Amino acid sequence: MTDTVFIDDCLQLSGGLQTSSSPSSLGQMAERRRMFESLMKQEFISVVVRDPQFHRDDFWHTHMDYEICVHTNSMCFRKKTSCIRRRYSEFVWLRQRLHFNAVLMEDLPKLPPWNPFFSLRNPLQLKQRMEGLQQFLETVLQTPLLLSDSCLHLFLQSHLSVSKMEACASGRTRYSVAQAIMRSGCKSGPSPSDDSDTESTTSSAGLEYSSDDGAHRPLS
Repeated sequence: MTDTVFIDDCLQLSGGLQTSSSPSSLGQMAERRRMFESLMKQEFISVVVRDPQFHRDDFWHTHMDYEICVHTNSMCFRKKTSCIRRRYSEFVWLRQRLHFNAVLMEDLPKLPPWNPFFSLRNPLQLKQRMEGLQQFLETVLQTPLLLSDSCLHLFLQSHLSVSKMEACASGRTRYSVAQAIMRSGCKSGPSPSDDSDTESTTSSAGLEYSSDDGAHRPLS
């Protein structure tokens, strides 16, 4: 099971993983949740998706990634400012992990829909894609239960690939989640390559169309 614990204080205040059903435990959980919600009103988490960049993998395949900038004073984040580059299929992976780890949530935020004819050369489609990705992250970051998920923090503040994020969140790496985040500099760079991250595009008649295959092919 993926370790959803990242910042202990955040998790304890949110009461996200409390399992005891005794009256005293339930009372403590309710009080912690009230404290957490009160702190959330005073704190802010700002996220921006911007700067789409076109990458050519080889003669036939290309892809687009986006810069994700986070600025916050929230106690749930080890780093208060960060900039990371991610591609669409990595967003798809994140939503799958959040859905798996937050099984009690019925209304998980949605991503911009998969479009088999998404063109990297179409400014309007790019604008709509970025706006949809940003709205997804904004909604996720306003949900206390999801803020305790290690995969979310690794996605937003580390340069790890999909496979390495999964390994780190489940405790199968020599470094912890916090170490992976603190080792990632503020300068954004290309997303590390990963066999399970295969959003690719094919060039045809001078236009690039995204296959968005990450949207419908499960990531291991």
